[in-house]
Amino acid sequence: MTKSGKAAQATAYWTTGPEHGELRSEELHAPGPGEALVRTLYSGISKGTEIVVHTCSVPPRVAQEMRAPHQEGSFPSPVKFGYLSVGVVEQGPEGWAGQKVFCLNPHQDRYVVATDALTRIPDGVPARRAVLTGTVETAVNALWEAGPRLGDRIAVVGAGLVGGMVATLLRSFPLARLQLVDLDPERQHLADRLGVAFASPDDALGDCDIVFHCSASQEGLARSLQLAGDEGDIIELSWYANHNVTLPLGEDFHARRLSIRASQVGVVSRARRHRRTNAERLDLAVSLLTDPVFDAFLTGVSPFAELPEVVQRLTDGTLEALCHVIEYPDTEPEDATPEDQKPEDPKSEALKPEDQR
Repeated sequence: MTKSGKAAQATAYWTTGPEHGELRSEELHAPGPGEALVRTLYSGISKGTEIVVHTCSVPPRVAQEMRAPHQEGSFPSPVKFGYLSVGVVEQGPEGWAGQKVFCLNPHQDRYVVATDALTRIPDGVPARRAVLTGTVETAVNALWEAGPRLGDRIAVVGAGLVGGMVATLLRSFPLARLQLVDLDPERQHLADRLGVAFASPDDALGDCDIVFHCSASQEGLARSLQLAGDEGDIIELSWYANHNVTLPLGEDFHARRLSIRASQVGVVSRARRHRRTNAERLDLAVSLLTDPVFDAFLTGVSPFAELPEVVQRLTDGTLEALCHVIEYPDTEPEDATPEDQKPEDPKSEALKPEDQR
């Protein structure tokens, strides 16, 4: 209920059929004990995964596993999906009112959720940048999975949102070599902003201890096998949805005893599962966003009312983006990025769009 005693109204984005989405109104229940009413400031579009949802391409076999934490409806449609939401608590338990928070919530202007599903955004992290929390969490989990060591030689194949995030976190590690690899030469600009070496697939250096694959293409995964050194590890972050992948396993894979390991963000990586919770992983991810280098991934902003059109344009390729941000009505001016500080719009990767989560 609102302070006036009326039920709170909300508007949410739903995928209602293949390549069709719409905004729908709904009524919110009043926050109960341990719950908060959140007014959304921004949400981010996780391009790779949300295009799969928008095209109704989630494989039925993994439909249950691919549900977002606060999803409504079921795949293929109608479904309310999304998981990169930043807002401010309007009502809640003591100590929560006015707190800016991140939540793995669909695109919706207001929602009621348990406070233990909220991640407090620390001072020094702008609200718009905080939409990247979920993707940084994906990169953190991949690094926990891989366990990079002092002096390692590492390649990240696929310079999209997830690949760029992985490279960004790795750039401060004491590595012997780190390369961000992509078919699109324009990704050199992103690599330069991140302070990471860039290479084309043909020019990338081999004998890597670890290769992170993030291109969601069989060509990228095949090249990752070639770049890994003997008994090296390929950490697979891509989600191929309903696309079949063919690999030359008769070449490097068996001959050089390579390992391909999936990094799935739904659970904490095995190496940290007994000592870290999902909430602690999110707290770590949002704390890393004090670094303004992450603004390089925010490549466009659109109002909430245009969300159905924006998702379709991302799907058909007429809008290029790493993370496209949706701005909601009544967002406070101090949360907006000044026009002269808005990030550039790097072109999307030539390798197929990667899995964002």
